[in-house]
Amino acid sequence: MIRSFNGKSPRIADSAFVSEAAYIIGDVEIGENSGVMPSAVIRADMGKITIGSSVFVEDNCVIHSGSSLGPNGDVVIGDRVLIGHGAVLNCRSIGSHVLIGMNAALLHNVDIGSYCIIAACAMVTQGMKVPDRSFVVGVPGKIAGPPTEDQLWWVKDGITQYEQLLELYKKEKWGIRVFNGYTQHVGFRPA
Repeated sequence: MIRSFNGKSPRIADSAFVSEAAYIIGDVEIGENSGVMPSAVIRADMGKITIGSSVFVEDNCVIHSGSSLGPNGDVVIGDRVLIGHGAVLNCRSIGSHVLIGMNAALLHNVDIGSYCIIAACAMVTQGMKVPDRSFVVGVPGKIAGPPTEDQLWWVKDGITQYEQLLELYKKEKWGIRVFNGYTQHVGFRPA
C-alpha cells in the first residue's frame, strides 16, 4: 500500500519494484532498480526517507524516519544496499555498498559508512558513527575490523541476484507500479 501523509506522497522510480504487501507512507523517495519486498514498512511521517538505486529492502523490514534527539529525522540510504529480512532502521544515514544483516537494529542518529557489513542481529546503538569499510557485530554493536572480501561478496552478489529476481517479478506483473504519480495495483495472475 502506498499512502500520502501530511501532504507528501511517496515518489518511486518507474524501474523500482514494490510488493503489493509492502506499506510505504509519506515523504519517501525510492531510486532506480530498487525493490521493496512483502511486509516491509517504510514510514516517513517524521522526516524524509531517501533510498538510492539498487537498494533491496527484504521482507518484514521497518525503516522509520524521526529522532528523539532533534527536529531532523531524515533518513538517507545510498546505492547498492541490501537490507536483510526483519531489520529495523531508525538511523540517519547508510552509505553505498552496504549489507544490513537479518534482524539487525540501527537506532536513532546512527551513521553507517560505505562498504560496511552490519552482522545479523547486531544492534547499532544510538548515535554510533560507523566509518567506511567496517564490520559491526554484537549487542551492543562493536566494530570488529574491516569486512573481508568474502564478506563483501555478499553485498555485490546479493544485489545482483535481486536485480535479476526483480526482472522476473516485473515479467510476472507482480507488485505495485507507479506511473506519473498514479498507483496501479497489479496482483498475481492465474497460471
